[in-house]
Amino acid sequence: MSTKASLETELAVVAGFESPQVELEQYPTPPEIAAHVIHIADLHDDIIDRTVIDLGTGTGMLALGAAFRGPDQIIGIDLDRSALQIAKMNQSRVGTTATIEWILADATQPPLCPHPQTTHDSESITVVMNPPFGAQHGQKHTDRAFLTTAAQVADVSYSIHNSGSQSFIESFVADGGGDITHAFEASFSLDRQFEFHDTESTHIDTEVYRIVWNNNMHE
Repeated sequence: MSTKASLETELAVVAGFESPQVELEQYPTPPEIAAHVIHIADLHDDIIDRTVIDLGTGTGMLALGAAFRGPDQIIGIDLDRSALQIAKMNQSRVGTTATIEWILADATQPPLCPHPQTTHDSESITVVMNPPFGAQHGQKHTDRAFLTTAAQVADVSYSIHNSGSQSFIESFVADGGGDITHAFEASFSLDRQFEFHDTESTHIDTEVYRIVWNNNMHE
């Protein structure tokens, strides 16, 4: 198993969006954040021998990070065909032999069956995601739809959210019968993506949540 530092190095070759779409808030997940999230998930045995689903995978950063930690299979879902094409190229770049299926679909309405009631024989599913925040259009909590999907299909999820989301996340998870077991803050700089950005780099403050879903939304 690679260390968090070596995982970050391996993910540094992952290419971002060629023509990012502002309406989809296509910002790349930095390799240091992806490596941190995947490392925490691995420490909790949330990747090895599991199905890992990356909702809104973009060019595949989180999915490819999980590929280095022994999953049974990985599913990356995105509605941007060109992003998925880059994700497939990134899969070759990182050199993983993990089984990855890239699916062109809306991550908030994915072609997936709801998770069955948990039994000893049921498949374990982990969702990882860096959903859009809704910041560009004044629509707070666009990530709600992604959380709803995670609650429907996963045992546990790891998600990255805009700073200041704690109250919203806690309320949503409580209503969905889940439990927030871990949370941490992460900040990073993103290079200028769109014409309306005034500076060459933007500082982003985020919050990352590990949520265990208790299956009452899976029915």
